[in-house]
Amino acid sequence: MPVAQIDPVGQVDWIARAAVLKPPEGLFIGGEYRAAESGASREIRSPRDGAALANLAWASAADADRAVAAAREAFDRGPWPRMHPRERGEVLRRFAELVEAHREQVALLITLEMGKPIRHAYEIEMRALIRCLRYYGELADKNQGEIPPTAEGELALVTHEPAGVVAAVVPWNFPITLAGWKIGPALAAGCTVVLKTAERSPLSMQYVAALGAEAGLPPGVLNVLSGDGAVVGRALGSHGDVDVLTFTGSTEVGRHFLRYAADSNLKRVYLELGGKSPNIILPDAPDLDAAADTAAWAIFFNSGEMCTAGSRLVVHEAVADRVLNRVVETAASWYPADPLLPSTRMGPLVDHAHLKRVRSAIALGIEQGAQLLTGGALAHPDSGGCYLEPTVLTDASRGNILIREEIFGPVLAVQTVRDEEEAIAVAGDTPYGLAAAVWTTDLGTAHRVARRLRAGTVWVNCYEEGDMNAPFGGVKLSGFGRDKSRHALDEYRDIKTTWINYG
Repeated sequence: MPVAQIDPVGQVDWIARAAVLKPPEGLFIGGEYRAAESGASREIRSPRDGAALANLAWASAADADRAVAAAREAFDRGPWPRMHPRERGEVLRRFAELVEAHREQVALLITLEMGKPIRHAYEIEMRALIRCLRYYGELADKNQGEIPPTAEGELALVTHEPAGVVAAVVPWNFPITLAGWKIGPALAAGCTVVLKTAERSPLSMQYVAALGAEAGLPPGVLNVLSGDGAVVGRALGSHGDVDVLTFTGSTEVGRHFLRYAADSNLKRVYLELGGKSPNIILPDAPDLDAAADTAAWAIFFNSGEMCTAGSRLVVHEAVADRVLNRVVETAASWYPADPLLPSTRMGPLVDHAHLKRVRSAIALGIEQGAQLLTGGALAHPDSGGCYLEPTVLTDASRGNILIREEIFGPVLAVQTVRDEEEAIAVAGDTPYGLAAAVWTTDLGTAHRVARRLRAGTVWVNCYEEGDMNAPFGGVKLSGFGRDKSRHALDEYRDIKTTWINYG
């Protein structure tokens, strides 16, 4: 008889677990939780229902100085950069195992703090962090140097040295996935890290930080601050003892970090910024229904709060009616619900301020000529949560806010085109270049369109696929950093040449 499949998410009463969960309340500095130097704290509330979750210590610039000093001490005099890379890898793999052991608690914190459905938090986001830590744990001792050719009596050694203290600033939409993409390669390279959580989702990564210490990260190697970006982010960006800064977030804030670096110590800055990703469906797509269902998934997954969200559907006029009807029909299955229910596909937006911003963008888009096909209204308005119906609009002009700006919500703008050439032109008519997709059965079309789309990632007959071996990042106003894969290690290493005259 076939073995019954165990559903670890469906077997748990997550609402009951949430009632007894104790979130962290301190800043993780120097291997332990500490109060903010000023004694300040902030009440963290859930977008699920507005309930208070924790009073979390809230960092100031003085706390940023404390964390950087701890990281500097750990790098300059601690064992971490001097360990055999194999030992660093072993610690990272133990870190992954401890995260796996605490998977339920961390997933629950993610859901409560930013509204991600518990199934997605447990099965997708937690899996991403665990795989990331394991990947860099396995890669840590695979770093090969070079011996360039020289004349007799001379020897040149090219080595990769850890760059120093890394400041990582991460967004709220994937609070531990994106944190993992930063700390994994930085720690594997031998760096020490000060990570600033997003203001809206600070709890899960504070919890994970203690697991790193339990796994064997020496004090000061991984420090986690929670505080306002304008205060703590600026302090880290301007700090003379930070050697590398890596940031995922908005283009506007990315510009600030480049200025901070220019005005301080010229630290290296790596940016992964916003997106307005086009999803192109051509008439010869292998399965139009599957393409339409994936187009809905690409914008409604994570409530559309993704930098790679397929927020622009570029569809050929020959199949536009069929695709749009399917997308609107599919949108109904994404109607938001309590994120603690295992059956929920889409939860609330992250908070009421963001909900108001998204609704204002929809209203302005309609004022500018877009036609509403479905959605756009509040869902569960009496719940205290931040729920918005999945929304689809069409007939937006190229200057419409829904076409030009990153809305960061479950809002799909549909653009109809006449042929492949127009599809490429429409898809590229944006200042962003993070991701794109094309659906076609023709191999030549797939390669031709993919080559002409200016984006860091192009998917063919799929969306949002990839693994740790494939780099992730963008071009144009989507930034120039690269997370994941071996390439990410290069952001946290210096290349050193040692020239020896032995003749």
